[in-house]
Amino acid sequence: MDTRHFEPDRIRNIGIIAHIDAGKTTTTERMLFYSGFAHKIGSVDNGTAITDWMDQERERGITIVSAAITTQWREHQINIIDTPGHIDFTAEVQRALRVLDGGIVVFDGVHGVESQSETVWRQAERYQVPRICFINKMDRVGASFDRALASIRKRLLVEPVPINLPAGEEQDFDGVVDVLTMELIRWPDNLGAHPERSALPQAWVATAEAARQRLFEAICETDDALLERYLADKPIELPEWRAALRRATLDNRLYPVLCGAALRNIGIQPLLDAVVDYLPSPLDRREVTGHHPQTGTLEHWPLRQDQPLCALVFKTVTDPYAGQMAYIRVYSGELRSGEQAFNPRTGDKVRIGRLVRVFADQREDIDAIPAGEIDAVVGLKAVHTGDTLCAFDHPLVLESIQFPDPVINIAIEPLATRDKDELDRALRELMEEDPTFRVHVDHDSGQTILSGMGELHLEILIDRIEREHQVKLRSGAPLVTYKETVSRPVSRIEGRYIHQSGGRGQYGHVFVDLRPGKPGSGIVFRDRIKGGVVPAAFIPAVEKGVREGAQTGLHHGQELTDIEVSLVDGSTHTVDSSELAFKNAGFQAFRKAALEAGPVLLEPVCRIEVVTPEEHLGDVLGQLNARRCEVLGTEPRADGTHDILGMVPLAEMFGYATDLRSATRGRALFTLEFDHYSPVPDKLAAKLATTTPADRKRL
Repeated sequence: MDTRHFEPDRIRNIGIIAHIDAGKTTTTERMLFYSGFAHKIGSVDNGTAITDWMDQERERGITIVSAAITTQWREHQINIIDTPGHIDFTAEVQRALRVLDGGIVVFDGVHGVESQSETVWRQAERYQVPRICFINKMDRVGASFDRALASIRKRLLVEPVPINLPAGEEQDFDGVVDVLTMELIRWPDNLGAHPERSALPQAWVATAEAARQRLFEAICETDDALLERYLADKPIELPEWRAALRRATLDNRLYPVLCGAALRNIGIQPLLDAVVDYLPSPLDRREVTGHHPQTGTLEHWPLRQDQPLCALVFKTVTDPYAGQMAYIRVYSGELRSGEQAFNPRTGDKVRIGRLVRVFADQREDIDAIPAGEIDAVVGLKAVHTGDTLCAFDHPLVLESIQFPDPVINIAIEPLATRDKDELDRALRELMEEDPTFRVHVDHDSGQTILSGMGELHLEILIDRIEREHQVKLRSGAPLVTYKETVSRPVSRIEGRYIHQSGGRGQYGHVFVDLRPGKPGSGIVFRDRIKGGVVPAAFIPAVEKGVREGAQTGLHHGQELTDIEVSLVDGSTHTVDSSELAFKNAGFQAFRKAALEAGPVLLEPVCRIEVVTPEEHLGDVLGQLNARRCEVLGTEPRADGTHDILGMVPLAEMFGYATDLRSATRGRALFTLEFDHYSPVPDKLAAKLATTTPADRKRL
């Protein structure tokens, strides 16, 4: 394994992202083989994929955790992160995209853009990650390059520019046309290790010329200087076109598209070339932005090794032999073993221990992590996902990583009482690794409640507890996480906490306004005090009381959310006022206001996409309607199937996979992705109100 350090302009930090079953891991395995990292091609089906190293991944044939691996191509170092495609593990995609410079988005040649394709694309948009597209599975029945391109334009609202065209489709697919060089690339041997370039057959010339013309025109629209030369019929060399396409890709104005069939070893070498030619190096990011931990001022640091240290911890895992291991992206400076770094979140210095370069589940020791690289630190304590490590005399806090809230719960308990301590340790380690996994003890039943992103997410976590920590568990049926909000605004609701005990008493007095907030906004607290009627020193205590008041619901015992609370008035006592008194006054005012504002129960609603054969369309629609699904539309596909899009309450989807298989004889597929919270119908809310949280969470 090669552990040498490359210059930053010869480094590519990329992620492989896609909908589940689009072929991400298969594509990654071929990239590792042809770049010389692996001596044989791993297989997802056979459980031999290098990047799917967990037992659960190999058994299920899916990626569960993002795997980092380093390889080389054309004298460039490529740090690859293969991410999961299943929506339950979206946190793995989110934190990978936070630190990556570029991405390869893999699409299924038959289905084009699918539901999770849109999700990962939006995540990449948030961090402004430049992308190239790889349309995979062009050898499958029903594959269509043009249809896949059209779905990218329609559903992602971007401009894809093909730099490869398929040489044939479905069973006739055996190579690609290089649009820039006007050559045909074929892979004559089954191993696909030695592609052959040849002159383009006459039958392909007209199609390739038209695609080349469209490519040049799209590039010119992003480059005024090149456009002037193009319109004046002045010669433009191929390297100039490549450089202009690279600039447009880095600016997220164009998205180069390639195609292939990873399982048949076709199209991978041009994809590796495109990674080097069009995706950014760390230097292309130019600077990193953060804020000073004390002053809060915005700061911009250049991405250079001669600058002070600035690095982001984007993932932590627990190694069974070495303890905690933190994956780190170094943006500037250099992280060296034996030196100290500063963690602004805790205000403490941390000693840097053993540094390693990660190759999936294998590691090699290195002496330093220079700017631009992604590696790991073993044994780093008191560091969490999203923490910044920087120089003590140049503190900086980078933007952390925002993760979605869990939407599903399950109650567990160990079969043997003696395993309780080991269970607690296992849960702490898993929460450190996975920010979307939460654990709490239910106050009514005393049970341990696990919260996650979906049934599969919790199933995997329970399996890991039993395998890795040898703790046998008893678990109950999964339960939906409901929330509460309010339906109308109320004004000047009073909260008073006055207590006299003979000596110094307690006095807190506030008025609040309350109104419904934007979906997903949580609890927003605003200070609208004028004239200092409530001293500034007590306002944080009022906010704390408001937030504590939102933790438990009013009628259903669920957390209150999406509410805007404004502190508008109050009074104080020169002797008796205290932070505790104002916190209690804020608590009382919020609870009283929320009761008057019309509490509403919210349930998680998911975006569902079902692909079913046409002959089962009516049955599938009937099932969805029975589960309170709002069908947004149906769309026929060229392969004789129908695509159904809709919004459905998560509470109605338990057991749906079995029902769908029965109705379609196992021929239909569906994906489910959390979208938003929505009010529960009155009849269902009334029914839920008759049961306590303890009843609903009992094993």
